Amino acid sequence: MSASLPVEQGAVPTDLRALAASDGTPLWAKVIDQTTCIGCHACTTACKSENAVPLSVTRTYVKAVEVGVFPQARRAFQVTRCNQCEDAPCVAACPTAAMYRRPDGIVDFEKSVCIGCKACMAACPYDAIFINPEDHSAEKCNFCSHRLDRGLEPACVVVCPVGAILVGDLRDPASRVAQIVHREAVAVRRPEKETRPKLFYKGAHQATLDPLAASRPEGGMFMWSEQGDVPHGIASGAPGSWNSSAAALLAYDVPHRAPWDWRVGLYTWTKSVAAGAYLAALLLALAGLSSWTSSLWLWAAPVLSAVFLAATGLVLIWDLEHPLRFPLLFLRPQWKSWLVRGAVAITGYAAVLGATVLASLAGLEGPQRWLALAGAPLAVATAVYTGYLFAQAKARDLWQSPLLPPHLLVQAFLAGSAALLPLALWLDEEAADPLAWTLGIAALVHLLVVAGETTLTHPTAHARLAVHELVRGRYAAPFWAGVVLVAVALAAPWIGVVAAPFALVGLFLYEHAYVQAGQAVPLA
Repeated sequence: MSASLPVEQGAVPTDLRALAASDGTPLWAKVIDQTTCIGCHACTTACKSENAVPLSVTRTYVKAVEVGVFPQARRAFQVTRCNQCEDAPCVAACPTAAMYRRPDGIVDFEKSVCIGCKACMAACPYDAIFINPEDHSAEKCNFCSHRLDRGLEPACVVVCPVGAILVGDLRDPASRVAQIVHREAVAVRRPEKETRPKLFYKGAHQATLDPLAASRPEGGMFMWSEQGDVPHGIASGAPGSWNSSAAALLAYDVPHRAPWDWRVGLYTWTKSVAAGAYLAALLLALAGLSSWTSSLWLWAAPVLSAVFLAATGLVLIWDLEHPLRFPLLFLRPQWKSWLVRGAVAITGYAAVLGATVLASLAGLEGPQRWLALAGAPLAVATAVYTGYLFAQAKARDLWQSPLLPPHLLVQAFLAGSAALLPLALWLDEEAADPLAWTLGIAALVHLLVVAGETTLTHPTAHARLAVHELVRGRYAAPFWAGVVLVAVALAAPWIGVVAAPFALVGLFLYEHAYVQAGQAVPLA
């Protein structure tokens, strides 16, 4: 076996369709022969021993599905792990290049620069990445790259008693892996995600490859495994939760945890207020419905936006597994990541808000108009970039909507006008009525978009199941409460400031339900 070349950070990915490498660099791939796998879990234990993987998490495990009805029944296995994608979503989403692709095709990781944002976990369509509970950094299968670099095979390959796991160079026509991949029938998981995996399955049953193909046991009663209280995975009673024509029951699995918790919904809410308060006040000033010298524009909007922008930053840092490494977003940015791009937009917006407040403190009224030339696009960017961040989570079909960025902008106007309305009654009564109308119109547009998202037919089973969890499943209570409370804000032009708390609470409940429902569908 030829050894791989030294790792080059941030190397340009090699296309599988151009296999020849002039410098002799191998292109590592794996074949799992499920026709010979006996489900002994030797690969799982060997991986844990070789890589010091702690309890409760796994880099690889063997999934088991019971296919058929007695007496015509059999057990099918699938060895589940990182797919070493040619176009790896985790690499694009990682803000510090802690996840990176080597020249030899291995997607590896560098724990020392991982900030624990969990963007890679949300991006992975295969649920192959986890946070190590001991060092709080992201990790996954990396083909035992430290062994390959020394000419040794991965630990799982060595211990497999039936030789079901093969590793080899796709560029070497003499390697067994290249011969199988190019000459025999093999399959990959979720090819529709266009990640071009380099983990190939020979003879795998579709009920194991598709995470929705097998029904899930009622009550989480899996053979051998303890699922615990993990709010991640569709119940077997959900419509379409079992989309195989074969009788298939998921027998052994590991818990799948949603990477982003309620703090992400809170962050999108605080960010909506931070961007929307400035934009709502600016809209009124541009429309001549409020004076440029009004305290609402000079003081209330920039200060309120600055307070909620600071809260947004604190929530973001709080959600990190390594909060003290937050500066790495700026010290070693990976510019494809929308976490980095969003952080830059937020920082620029904060600078404009700070300059606006300083100008007001100095008694200067003119600079705020010129600052608005930069503040308006930065506020819009702050409001909508999360839509692109969610789109990088290729695993989550509910979030792959082109309407999400404009919807987030509507939510910003909804939250911002609601937050400003009580201040307008105190500082600028003439602006109160226009703000109430802004709130009512934003609430109407928001509800119309939500109605479209939840009633139109979605193109994938994953998206449909996520909508089911949102509307009728585990997150139906906060979703419908949010819808009803925002609906009260439709009457804002008539009930005035009374509508503001209903709109703000309703939007937060909706955001929480939307973020969690998007992560509810199992991926492995």
